[in-house]
Amino acid sequence: MCGRYAASRRPEDLAGIFEIEKWDVEETLAPDYNVAPTKEVYAVLDRPVKDADSPRPVRQLRKLKWGLVPSWAKTPEGGARMINARAETVHEKPSYRNAFASRRCIIPADGYYEWVTGTAERDLEVEGKKKRPRKQPYFVTPADGSVFAMAGLYEFWRDRTLPDEHPLAWWATCSVITTEAETTPLAVAPDAGPRALADIHPRMPLMLTPDHWDSWLDPAGTDPDVLRDLLAPPPTGLMRAFPVSTAVSNVRNNGPELLKELEGPEEGTLF
Repeated sequence: MCGRYAASRRPEDLAGIFEIEKWDVEETLAPDYNVAPTKEVYAVLDRPVKDADSPRPVRQLRKLKWGLVPSWAKTPEGGARMINARAETVHEKPSYRNAFASRRCIIPADGYYEWVTGTAERDLEVEGKKKRPRKQPYFVTPADGSVFAMAGLYEFWRDRTLPDEHPLAWWATCSVITTEAETTPLAVAPDAGPRALADIHPRMPLMLTPDHWDSWLDPAGTDPDVLRDLLAPPPTGLMRAFPVSTAVSNVRNNGPELLKELEGPEEGTLF
């Protein structure tokens, strides 16, 4: 799954990486090292610009709320639960299939966090001692330092309780697509701990390599078979993972220190 990630790149950097044609400086977000559900995040998408002379899609950097609200939803309350869509079923699930057909985006990140329950805590739980497991967080990121381009979907939801001119009349929301975690060795693995992403968690965000970006973002691409081919996992051996401070487990903590690599798991959270 993807329940927390880091996104510190500036809009101008993302503009160069993704060949952005349009972004609103008034929508600039501060670097966020602990992105959690319901927060506003950057997304890259191809979409015609409202009131423009040409109807052609324009590559944009937009600010969306993480937690997809389907256009047909009566209320936005379920958005916080819809932060992830499974690659295996995204084409058929009612909440995601319309967005999958025509509203696909890329959610740029530095990498994502995932938690592993320490062996000692798991043993206590098995013994029935009911100690709450203390989980060790790991940060997963491209080994070459490139952007982690997560496949995503976006939607627009209209709040019918508000007039058209109200700034909150429309919600723009998104979801991250996940796939099965790699079982092959990491490009760089910690000395003590998981050797593959599947050792950390059975799911992972679907990372799109640059050769898939244009096809994924193209709103004219509606053939479900072609789109499903784009959901194939990226080549193996691109990622590294390392333990970070359990401070990231508290969403109120936010800063570059959360990405500091630890020499090993924190005490009490041994893998």
